[in-house]
Amino acid sequence: METKAKRTLVKSAPELWMLADDLERMETWMGGIVGSPAPVAIEISKRVPGRFLEWRSVASVSETCMKVALHESGFGTAVEITAANPSAGPLADDALERLLDELGSPDRRPFSTG
Repeated sequence: METKAKRTLVKSAPELWMLADDLERMETWMGGIVGSPAPVAIEISKRVPGRFLEWRSVASVSETCMKVALHESGFGTAVEITAANPSAGPLADDALERLLDELGSPDRRPFSTG
């Protein structure tokens, strides 16, 4: 079963790329899609810097893969996340929406005293 979520986020493609192209984050996202409370080991199968990432689980019995595509769109970046998981249920839709929320949330940086 394939699940998709799309949203235009008010961040630049390079900002979003830095967030998405992070091994720990991809493993955590995969855990959410396969229903694991822990991160799931992944293998990157395709990378087009700044535009497209595709990875798949290596520890899961099911053939689960995820894709993130970034496209400039007006005042932000269109983000499309796709998850293919044969055993995915309705929770996968919610998981993808949470991923978009995470990517779109503002960075919280502490004030520094100079």
